[in-house]
Amino acid sequence: MSSKTNDILKIAFAGGGTGGHIYPGLAVADEFRALCKKNGKTAQIYWIGNSKGMDKNIVSKNVDSDGNHSADFFYGIPSGKLRRYFSVQNFFDIFKIFAGFIASFFILAKIKPYMLFSKGGFVSVPPCLAAKLLKIPVYTHECDFTPGLATRLNSRNAKHILLSYTETESYLSESAKKKAIVTGNPVRPVFYSADAEKGLKFLNIQKKSKPVLLVVGGSLGAKQLNNLVRENIQWLCERFIVVHQTGEKNVDDAELPQISAEVRENYKPFAFIYNEMPDVIACADIVVSRSGANSIWECSVLSKAMILVPLCGSGTRGDQEDNAAFFEKHEAAVVLGRNNASSENLKSALTKFLDQDIRKKYAERNGLLSNSVRPAEKIAELLYKESL
Repeated sequence: MSSKTNDILKIAFAGGGTGGHIYPGLAVADEFRALCKKNGKTAQIYWIGNSKGMDKNIVSKNVDSDGNHSADFFYGIPSGKLRRYFSVQNFFDIFKIFAGFIASFFILAKIKPYMLFSKGGFVSVPPCLAAKLLKIPVYTHECDFTPGLATRLNSRNAKHILLSYTETESYLSESAKKKAIVTGNPVRPVFYSADAEKGLKFLNIQKKSKPVLLVVGGSLGAKQLNNLVRENIQWLCERFIVVHQTGEKNVDDAELPQISAEVRENYKPFAFIYNEMPDVIACADIVVSRSGANSIWECSVLSKAMILVPLCGSGTRGDQEDNAAFFEKHEAAVVLGRNNASSENLKSALTKFLDQDIRKKYAERNGLLSNSVRPAEKIAELLYKESL
């Protein structure tokens, strides 16, 4: 199904549910648009995401380094969750998934994109199946060290499966391995030109009297990290300027117990940081974060010392623990996993990072994990060549 008319190249993206399934796709979209412009063509980018939640908000607000919106159009579809455990919701979500497939089929049939790029998440499965039936080439990318259920399903309909880690190939079926290409994890171009001074200005930090500590639990926030901040706010603010992204659903976590006005000046809470996040990470000295692939590779590009608190337990497949283990193996991060994610251990790790030389060592090792070739650029070139 061709979409090449008057040098306009149409490409559809699918993914959502969390920022981790959106921002890497936006990174590829930005690079694809830039590549088209460089070659005298125009990119027309469509995004298929969840009709509920924060997908549309993230996609519509994201702009590239030139101020252009990453996606020209957003289509919301019904989305059911792919759970690995028993839940009554699984029954009802079957109908949502089917509705999402029908919606995707008609959306793709209408816009006639040359290809579909999937960034995963449960919302991406129906569009990938619809694209396969419409004979639209599918490219799916897996950010995590181990492939998720959505990637396993989408790989059946994909022309190529793009991976962030070479080791991930060992988790694929023999037929899927033949379609695999290791590209690295795409990070938005704006992170490569992030400005620490702009970050300090956004945070209203006139004088950097203490190291800047950024605590971020991903786009949805993290109750565990928020609680650690609340429990240790006095100790933290005495030693750091604490920038805390609570998540939209956890804004109440920014309500802190009684602390002195002097200490409170060093606490800067945000429900969510949008376009300013690259500059905020750039000005941070230490990042305490979950270990979703998106967040950790953004910090790697900006060479940041990290303390990772991976999401674990029955509600997760263990992907964040695998991601964290990779960075820990390369001595690029301190990991507080499972029972180790205590206030005592957090303070111990942060006390270690008060030493500027130790911070620098971890930051440099983290930066080395991001090679000189930009993954988003590499993927965009692959998609562009396919469109010619």
